[in-house]
Amino acid sequence: MKKNEPIDHVMQNIEKLNPVHVDQKLSKVRQLLADQKTHHIPVLSGKKLVGLVSATDMLKMTFTAYGGDDRAFDAYLDHEFKIEDVMTRSLITLTHKHTVRDAAELLGQGTFHALPVVDDDGNCMGMVTSTDLINHLRELYD
Repeated sequence: MKKNEPIDHVMQNIEKLNPVHVDQKLSKVRQLLADQKTHHIPVLSGKKLVGLVSATDMLKMTFTAYGGDDRAFDAYLDHEFKIEDVMTRSLITLTHKHTVRDAAELLGQGTFHALPVVDDDGNCMGMVTSTDLINHLRELYD
């Protein structure tokens, strides 16, 4: 296994992640999490990464507003909350200069399951998740 393999060999590019803008409705995040096989949505201001909303963050919201259908829940979310109210702001990120090993060391701690990848200006380039690393490892052993 290559110890210094570039992070872009396993990261999901920003285009595939369907990021949201900080000013969008929270219901958009809920819909993306429901429709996609993802558990993390990057939150951008322009191209800059400003936060991350996880499926766990949204699950906490459902306990607040238990019951009703999706439309009713979306209306509740959009009336009561902004993306900024739910997103995680203090993120550990990687840059394009990091390696797969760097990602494995951080994700292996088990504290979180996604690492946004940013350029030198803080613009979001993509994300690496625990699942991405497991799939990469599987491919190495096929």
